[in-house]
Amino acid sequence: MPVLTDEMTAAIKAFIPRYPNKQAVTLPALHIVNERLRYVPLEAVVEIAAILELHPAQVQDTLSFYGYFKQDAPGGEIRAWVCRSISCALRGGEEVLDHMCHKLGIKPGQTTGDGKLTLEFAECLGACEYAPCMLAGKELVKNLTNETADQYLQKLKAES
Repeated sequence: MPVLTDEMTAAIKAFIPRYPNKQAVTLPALHIVNERLRYVPLEAVVEIAAILELHPAQVQDTLSFYGYFKQDAPGGEIRAWVCRSISCALRGGEEVLDHMCHKLGIKPGQTTGDGKLTLEFAECLGACEYAPCMLAGKELVKNLTNETADQYLQKLKAES
């Protein structure tokens, strides 16, 4: 049974004319699958490789380079990345990540029991002027503190 839907396959193929070769479509293809499934299972790697006329190891190599992609199971509906770069670490980012993990009863990289949130660390979000910060879905939470983290978690809970 194929993992990729007809829509995903068409979206991947639509990128092919935009790039100099099919291998260059690997990263956009991984994003397409990840956006729809919230992870990229091994079966999808094999199917992407077939579409792009590559060896599955070539696709897997690209996937494994980026910490963004999960392969073992879907992430939460929202993935929240707490930055731990030097700027964010110096301003308490790691402590806020620990606080959030404790509050949620999970470790970095894990998903809450309700499947709503996966909490992870990021090496850098490129928003040092707002340190510490968190990228939650498409929302950048600036000047993150334990209090603002709690407010974010309350907002998320209210939306459920």
